[in-house]
Amino acid sequence: MENTPLQALFTTDIGLLSLFTICFILGMALYIFFYVRRKVTEDTAAHRKDLATKRQ
Repeated sequence: MENTPLQALFTTDIGLLSLFTICFILGMALYIFFYVRRKVTEDTAAHRKDLATKRQ
């Protein structure tokens, strides 16, 4: 009986736990990336608005 790594990942308890952990970490990384990108965009817009009001 041959047990390939992919078969172990999807069929064993520890493989499923590992798969869940990998998906969770990737999801968390995506959330943090988009959160930081949104905050940087908001801060940049606020900074530009502040500079524009100071020039006038």
